[in-house]
Amino acid sequence: MEMLDAPKVVLEKPSFFLNRHFGWLWMGQTVSNFGSWITGNGLALTAVLMLHATTFQMGLLAALGTMPALVFGLLAGVWIDRLPRKPLLIVADLGRALLLLSIPLAALAGWLRIELIYGVIVLVGTLTVFFEIAHKSFLPALIAREQLAEGNSKLEASSALAEIAGPSLSGLLIQIISAPFAIAFDSLSFLCSALCIGMIRVQESVDLLMERPPSMWRDMWEGLLVLWRDGRLRALAISAGMRNFFGGAFATLYTLYVVRDLGVSPLIYGVLVTMGGLGALLGAFVAPRAVRRFGLGKLLLGSLLIDGCMMLCTPLAAGSSLAVIALLIVSQLIGDCGAVLHSVNEVSLRQSIVPERLLGRVNGSMHFLGTALGPIGALLAGLLSELIGARPTLFIGAIGIMCSFVYLLFSPVRRLK
Repeated sequence: MEMLDAPKVVLEKPSFFLNRHFGWLWMGQTVSNFGSWITGNGLALTAVLMLHATTFQMGLLAALGTMPALVFGLLAGVWIDRLPRKPLLIVADLGRALLLLSIPLAALAGWLRIELIYGVIVLVGTLTVFFEIAHKSFLPALIAREQLAEGNSKLEASSALAEIAGPSLSGLLIQIISAPFAIAFDSLSFLCSALCIGMIRVQESVDLLMERPPSMWRDMWEGLLVLWRDGRLRALAISAGMRNFFGGAFATLYTLYVVRDLGVSPLIYGVLVTMGGLGALLGAFVAPRAVRRFGLGKLLLGSLLIDGCMMLCTPLAAGSSLAVIALLIVSQLIGDCGAVLHSVNEVSLRQSIVPERLLGRVNGSMHFLGTALGPIGALLAGLLSELIGARPTLFIGAIGIMCSFVYLLFSPVRRLK
């Protein structure tokens, strides 16, 4: 397999930000992550509180949120490999800022309708797909290969901090100025992200700017073939597909089971979410040190095993209320730590071994696999829980994650150093 040349980056004196280019990217992403929590809560609350959406309309809203990744995931990877990635990131940020700004403006003018929210969520979701894939494909141009794990861990740390503080911040803003106008802050966060990316001064590889063959299908197929022909990438792709299928099933029933069947109060449920964010933050901070200490193969396997074992804690939780809550907190804290450890190093490996000219398509293929199977698992979990109950279905979801670990155990990933 063609290997990626060392990124064309002028290394600076080591610093907390790795270099100024990465520092600008990280700063923009940190602000944007916090803003996205506002929109995530704000759009749903706008539909419920101001437009009095029905259950069918809320279900449609959720479905439309996942549609762009399914429709455009593979296609986005092709365009990201055909175009310079920095301008694409800026356009995606500016487009999302303008689209989200239409919500408070429509509320002010009295034109706010559920159809507008449908359109905004589809278009913003489409631009987000392009941004996420381009973002992962752009990072190797900013930092050296040996810094990828640390760079990805810092970006994950920003996401974890937003998970910890984002719900409270979004709730406060929505309470003070109402949901539609709170969304304006997310629009500003995307403008901030676009400005930060604009400050990056790195010349992208000349290969990325060359004219591409006219066949979009051939380009998409080439990206899928890279995943299939490399035993390491193929194993990680299949494992990710299994993990997202069973993870989608698990996530669908988690809130319902914990609140209704285990009797956890909304306050304690909020604590559980916060513990998950703290675990993710811990995983992001220790990821670079852990891979140096244990080796890449062992860490990818061990972190996935930890995640699966912690998921089993939810259906196993029983006894006194204190014991149940303690077990759920441990599950969230350690499980999310394991999940982020796996994610950081899996992405870093992909960025290290895939040729830069193919990285957009490979990332797009992984994004598609990670998104397409989740809704299917969620739908089947809802149907299965009606037949056998939520607790057995959660067991099946957790065991499925363990199966993805077993699959990796007998793959070339185990031998990675």
